[in-house]
Amino acid sequence: MSTEIRANTVLPGRREPITLHTADGLELIGELSLPQAREPRATLVCLHPLPTHGGMMDSHIYRKAAFRLPALADMAVLRFNSRGTASEAGRSQGSFDHGDSERYDVAAALEYAEFHDLPNVWLVGWSFGTDLTLVHGLDPLVQGAVLISPPLRWSGEEHLHAWRDSGKPVHALIPELDDYLQPEEAQRRFAPLAQAQVTGFPGTKHLWVGKAEQALDAMVQAVAPEVPTPLPRTWDGEYETRQVTIVNS
Repeated sequence: MSTEIRANTVLPGRREPITLHTADGLELIGELSLPQAREPRATLVCLHPLPTHGGMMDSHIYRKAAFRLPALADMAVLRFNSRGTASEAGRSQGSFDHGDSERYDVAAALEYAEFHDLPNVWLVGWSFGTDLTLVHGLDPLVQGAVLISPPLRWSGEEHLHAWRDSGKPVHALIPELDDYLQPEEAQRRFAPLAQAQVTGFPGTKHLWVGKAEQALDAMVQAVAPEVPTPLPRTWDGEYETRQVTIVNS
């Protein structure tokens, strides 16, 4: 019998807590989710929204990505708490540094992915995480980037030009009702990044409340277009239900 996939539905996969080690000596709390019985076709390294406004590795799009995408799209999902950020899994060492020292956090996540031979690595940033992606994420390992609700707050034209010159694909998912950057303005702001694909999402706000499925579909379309979308909304088979405790940093 088919079961509707809900916010707390955990589909089959291999999930393990991980610790990332930064070049400046910090330990960061994280989790790696993998397909149950197959090698992943791609890896999403998730950079969460602003921790001073509730962002963390359990921010709902990333939590649902970890719960669903290993089973629905054969993807690995690596999510972690940046320095000083807390979630149910624990608090990462260090303190928030306005996107500066977080460069070491991004590097630590990519080093982990490289050391563990995770394939086809993409950065997926959300809000603050999009600035980390644009400013600190242009690494040879990275195949491309998905930017969810990018405010373009700390990233500038020089970073857009660097990504342009790399030729790597960049997909910007822009909510119609975003508080910081809406579709029309996003088209103008992303113009220096010639290959950027800017897609507007009608009726959607910055935090994608009630719209996580559309975000997951768009992520999969960008990273693995061979996977049929929209992704299934029901599941036939074993699953778990997990209630996540939301922790404020």
